[in-house]
Amino acid sequence: MDIKFKVKRFDELSALEVYKILRLRAEVFIVEQECIYQDIDDKDQKALHVIGYKNEEIVAYTRLFDAGDYFKDTSFGRVVIPKKERQYGYGHKLIKECVNAIETFFKTKAIKISAQTYLKKFYETHGFTQIGEEYLEDGIPHIGMIKE
Repeated sequence: MDIKFKVKRFDELSALEVYKILRLRAEVFIVEQECIYQDIDDKDQKALHVIGYKNEEIVAYTRLFDAGDYFKDTSFGRVVIPKKERQYGYGHKLIKECVNAIETFFKTKAIKISAQTYLKKFYETHGFTQIGEEYLEDGIPHIGMIKE
């Protein structure tokens, strides 16, 4: 079964989609990665949401921000794939969808992200390069990365 992506504004998400997205983010970031942080941050309303569906289940997700909506630069974050779905390469497909959506909706190729350090090589395969030194974000090592 392949994955199908949709890009939606917050007001286009159904209540069930919002619930499933928040559940997935909590499952991975808070429970699996044991990171206690405020996930619901009032930024979802400004974001474009890239959602990957397999059947009716959400198996890939991230949110996109135009320059100035969250950070100075165009960015994406909350990149998440449930553990049981990571073996299928959905993460690579998700990043390609993010880059395409940013080019389509925000009319730019320049992207700056805050990536978990262990994913450096993953993002490099998509044209991102590290900028600056490693830092802690919510207790997890991260690095800044850009794609131009």
